Amino acid sequence: MTETQHFNRYEKARIIGARALQVSYGAPVLVDTDQTEPILIAAEEYDANALPFTVRRGN
Repeated sequence: MTETQHFNRYEKARIIGARALQVSYGAPVLVDTDQTEPILIAAEEYDANALPFTVRRGN
């Protein structure tokens, strides 16, 4: 069983922004959606926990 990560608002913004950039450059969309804006697609993917991003926190 994997532990769900909770991201703060800055990490969330960075993840969604990075994914939106990938989508805008032609990356495949990971969820079924009717959206056409990359930022909205990325937000839906984030909400569906479909993004393969990890956040490393450290010193």
